[in-house]
Amino acid sequence: MKNKFKLRKTNQFLWRNIAIVAGTFSFIICMLVLVNYIQINRIDPVNTELINSLVQRLEENPNDNQLREQIREMDLLVRKAYFTNQWQVKAGGYLLLLGVIVTAIALQMFYAGKQKLPEVTESEQENIVLFKEKARKWIGVGGFGLVAITLLIAFLTHKELGNQFTQAALVAQSTPEETNDNVEVIEPAKEVVQVEPVKKEEPVIEQIAEEEQKKEPKNQEPVVAEKKQEVAEKKEPEVKKETPVKKVAANTSYPTKEMKANFPAFRGAAGQGVSYQKNIPTDWDGASGKNVLWKVQVPIHAYNSPVIWGDKLFLSGANATQREVYCYDRNNGKLLWTAKVEGIAGSPAKSPEVTPDTGHAASTVTTDGKSVFAIFANGDIIALDFNGKQKWAKNLGVPDNHYGHSSSLLVYQDKLIVQYDHKKDAKVLALSTANGDELWSTKRKVRVSWSSPVIAQIGENTELILAADPCVASYDVNTGKELWKLDCITGEVGPSVTVGNGIVYALNEYASLVAIKPGANPEVLWEAYDYLSDVPSPVISGDNLIIVTSYGAVVCYDAKSGEIRWEQEFGNGFYASPIVANGNVYLLDRDGVMHIFMADKEYKEIAAPALGEKSDMTPAFADGRVYIRGEKHLYCIGK
Repeated sequence: MKNKFKLRKTNQFLWRNIAIVAGTFSFIICMLVLVNYIQINRIDPVNTELINSLVQRLEENPNDNQLREQIREMDLLVRKAYFTNQWQVKAGGYLLLLGVIVTAIALQMFYAGKQKLPEVTESEQENIVLFKEKARKWIGVGGFGLVAITLLIAFLTHKELGNQFTQAALVAQSTPEETNDNVEVIEPAKEVVQVEPVKKEEPVIEQIAEEEQKKEPKNQEPVVAEKKQEVAEKKEPEVKKETPVKKVAANTSYPTKEMKANFPAFRGAAGQGVSYQKNIPTDWDGASGKNVLWKVQVPIHAYNSPVIWGDKLFLSGANATQREVYCYDRNNGKLLWTAKVEGIAGSPAKSPEVTPDTGHAASTVTTDGKSVFAIFANGDIIALDFNGKQKWAKNLGVPDNHYGHSSSLLVYQDKLIVQYDHKKDAKVLALSTANGDELWSTKRKVRVSWSSPVIAQIGENTELILAADPCVASYDVNTGKELWKLDCITGEVGPSVTVGNGIVYALNEYASLVAIKPGANPEVLWEAYDYLSDVPSPVISGDNLIIVTSYGAVVCYDAKSGEIRWEQEFGNGFYASPIVANGNVYLLDRDGVMHIFMADKEYKEIAAPALGEKSDMTPAFADGRVYIRGEKHLYCIGK
């Protein structure tokens, strides 16, 4: 009996000590979260007043490289402080919850052991029961209140950090003004018509289409199909043998010649930052109108980039209450039609919260030459024909994304590819371009991302490649089956991948730049940590890998070895992604200056023409012209 009594006393002592330790731990964590909350409200952890003053000094002394380096270091500290505080708040909430649970269990075990102690009279037992009931009541109420208050503080702290960081990022940006549909044609207007007549463009497009039809039987017109049928009747055995070979070649040829002749998606055909256009201008001035053929004010501001097919140029715009798709005549800037996106089944009554630097229409539209497809921050996705008539529309569910959805769309044959990485249900899916039906959907075990899909020809496979914390993954574009995956990337991924010479390149700020050998057993060929991007995507030309940072550094790597070939500093940062066109790299900075340099082993500047308007959007190219969406206007630049 004495041994049992001693054992119970020992257990009681043990559980009491556990309760004390866990309770003290919970109290300390609670105080730390509370102090963190008070400190954030008293001292802004991402205050950029000092940085802004230094930037003003740099504008007065643009050649002060020491000051520029100081600004970059302070900006890096600001970003690290933001992510560190965010991690501390989240970790504090989880630790507090764990500590309270352990405390509650230890107290329960302590009182349970005390109830079994011997030598207690009946009246004392009743008093103990009453005391235990009251103690449990107050412990429950107090513990619940403690957890609720601290988690509320953690939520407020996390939200306040996000708001402060967004305001800091936008401190130098002005609020977009109201816009209209008026087209402003820059003089001399007559030169526009004489230099680029519409009639001269049509035969080029028709010729490309005819060549593509010869290699892609599925896209042939009825007249061509009849001629093929006549040939088949005369030489039936030969045609039967050759047809399967042609079909395989068509399925593995991506992007097609017709796509290359246009600019159908964000970062061009296949979304890899390459334009196949020639005779691209390198000299213009937006302020004086030099080589600016026309400019038009866009109705609703947004951060998506222009796409082009034939004579039509497409954009989208949106705010909290309106969503629209625009079609322009790219030859003269005339707004051909505006399609309002409304009345979609399942669309939420209220748009989700987004940050000002993302907005409600950050995703660039895409086209297959027959339809144009657009997606918005509330999950609405729509298909329109080239006359602006709705073909189909649906809501994919509101993306749970704290900045707003910004992944752009991409078309592969009859499939519309959507990268939908958000908190609730990350996935990649393919919708039918004809009717919007889901052809396949693959769940992804990743965190929220803002990168866009890339389709690349790797060997005999056409692969869909996506990047999001913690991995770079490849999928069969026809079925959605995962082909390979490699855990090699972390953080809030914004840049898309690029592919060259059978190697996949991916990067993210505060992570690393990785060169991946794809396949059943993917491996990292080399890795670098010096220059990383949080917004612009990389681009490859030959064996030159161009990396652009948001703070203004541009670096060229040897794509095979990872050695740095050259690095160049610029006064302004970059959000737009670089595009390789006609052997040069076109890179638009945030002030609207296009830095044009050779895509070569040594840095050689070609020109740096100014738009005269700020811009964060990636340019598009077509028939010797550059199309740029500025903060307020859409520009057409030509020779």
